[in-house]
Amino acid sequence: MSVYPPFPDTDDGADRSVHEERLHRKRMCAIGYRIFAAMRWGQLGDGHISARDPELTDHFWLLDWGVPFNAATVESLVLVGPDGSVKNHAFEPTGAVNTAGYNIHSPILAARPDAVAAAHTHTQFGTPWAANVEPFRAISQESCAFVFDQALFDDEEVEVLSYDGGKRIAAALGENKLAILRNHGLLTVGASVESAVGWFVMAERVAEVHVKAPDGKAISDEAARIAASTLATEDTGWRMFQWLQRTLVPDAAVVDRQG
Repeated sequence: MSVYPPFPDTDDGADRSVHEERLHRKRMCAIGYRIFAAMRWGQLGDGHISARDPELTDHFWLLDWGVPFNAATVESLVLVGPDGSVKNHAFEPTGAVNTAGYNIHSPILAARPDAVAAAHTHTQFGTPWAANVEPFRAISQESCAFVFDQALFDDEEVEVLSYDGGKRIAAALGENKLAILRNHGLLTVGASVESAVGWFVMAERVAEVHVKAPDGKAISDEAARIAASTLATEDTGWRMFQWLQRTLVPDAAVVDRQG
């Protein structure tokens, strides 16, 4: 008999209070960072996962600058305001966050009220594929989750030192869940923190296929749409997170520890 409970059918947060929803999003965000760390991403401080605050909806939670991804906890997340101001877990003014983290996530979440989270970091295959400045093709099963729901950001501001650069990323992303950032890497958004992270990990797997089989034969649009009908749903992204959490962060309670 499995020691793990079955996955719930849905988790729309409808029964959670604002306080409970804030804590849930922060927990999922901290676990998301630990998933990235387990994938050996973000070791140079590159990348970020955001979680929109459920009450202060123009604010979002981000990992405090300088905290390693594998040490992310609920307490180590900071609240970033639309003006770039930063508060700690107790809502007290504190230091700063990664400049690119603010410049990328703030305009994206402002432009996408449907999105709760965005995820981005530099990866072994997403970054080299982004150098091709080409979209994903339906050359693998997982690719079908993105081929009809992706955008290209063809811009040379790879450091994203300006807020305007982030606004251009948001404009390029549009209503899609994936953006391939030229010479930079991948970025995903989701209606939950869980789906944004799940989509990012799947997108990296798709990028690996493209890097290793750049001339792979694509399946037809008709076949890809059939696969996308189940692979491209928000619920699929959420469920991928559940598998990643169980596999890579089995002691999820670690993110609640203080100090």
